[in-house]
Amino acid sequence: MGTSVCNILYQIHPKQPLVNGTARSSYSCYCRGLTGRRLRVLSPRRTCYQLATVAAIVEEVHKLESGREKPRFRWVEVGSDITEMQKQAISQLPPKMTKRCKAVMKQIICFLPQNGHLSDMLAAWVRIMKPKRADWLSVLKHLRILDHPLYIEVAEAALVERTFEASTRDYTKIIHYYGKQNQLEDAERILLSMRERGFACDQITLTTMIHIYSKADELNLAKQTFEELKLLEEPLDRRSYDAMIMAFVRAGMPEEGENILKEMDEKDIYAGSEVYKALLRAYSMASNAEGAQRVFDAIQLAAIPPDDKLCGLLINAYLMAGQSQKAQIAFDNMRRAGLEPSDKCIALVLSAYEKENRLNAALELLIDLEKEKLMVGKEASEVLAAWLKRLGVVEEVELVLREYAVKEASG
Repeated sequence: MGTSVCNILYQIHPKQPLVNGTARSSYSCYCRGLTGRRLRVLSPRRTCYQLATVAAIVEEVHKLESGREKPRFRWVEVGSDITEMQKQAISQLPPKMTKRCKAVMKQIICFLPQNGHLSDMLAAWVRIMKPKRADWLSVLKHLRILDHPLYIEVAEAALVERTFEASTRDYTKIIHYYGKQNQLEDAERILLSMRERGFACDQITLTTMIHIYSKADELNLAKQTFEELKLLEEPLDRRSYDAMIMAFVRAGMPEEGENILKEMDEKDIYAGSEVYKALLRAYSMASNAEGAQRVFDAIQLAAIPPDDKLCGLLINAYLMAGQSQKAQIAFDNMRRAGLEPSDKCIALVLSAYEKENRLNAALELLIDLEKEKLMVGKEASEVLAAWLKRLGVVEEVELVLREYAVKEASG
């Protein structure tokens, strides 16, 4: 049974209708010009000859299709017929920028989608001006400074250009960019492309992916990436550990994050202050006073001086756990350490006094704070006012405070 070359082409590209077994297109004439007879499958050698002939024909067809569907970008120098905004952007190009960089920057600034594809324009730049890696980096740096909308497209296009000489770090920068934009799928796409092109993922790349998975609530993927990190020859650094702790915190699992803290302690590695604060906040909001106290102690062991915010989180943990006395003790310890309590801390300790109906102690605290020239802010005032209103003793308290102020003035 014979098979014509045109019919084989039709099987590969069945878009053209057949008329009497022949594709109705200009390609059919082209095919008949190359071979005037029908090919028959008679032997392996004959088959190889047929396939080679068909492959050659298909390649020529693809060249014709490519030439017709994707015309070469025509490089035209930017003229005067541009907008004022474009003129302003061009005028701000660095004076020391090379001419070839300025040339492509002008094209990017004035680029319009109807004029072709951005990748074609960049390919024309490479073909005409033969940039080096330093030129690419200069262009990308300036686009990033300008926060130009085409920055990421140019950065991605550069990855596949031989003159850019892409490295692992170039891929990581793009992954990090997509991570900041919360574009998980794009970050994973670049990671996959990086692996397919033979670039090994290093600690920085995988740590970046843990951050991205953490923000996207993909804890399992973050854990898998963390395990991949451990398989690297180099030891993990603080940033990698911090990323995994934050992933557990965001997932509502501070205990797992604290376990990593213990692993870090064994290696004399201390987490960043923001990580400690996030762990403390997680325990505080969960009314886990014991966990909050453990993290607070770990902060001091890491030689990180506690501030009013950290102390406030510890006070809140005790308050929410129903341990009002320990909340008051934490507040007193804060003051003894020489830290000035914030309005939030004062409001919390007033709430602790309220739970134990210790109005006199609360008033004594306010008087002491006034002696130290610390003014009660809005939040603490609202807590006190609501408390006094429930007790129905607003006028009596105002009278006591007024008498105390007069006594202090005369003394």
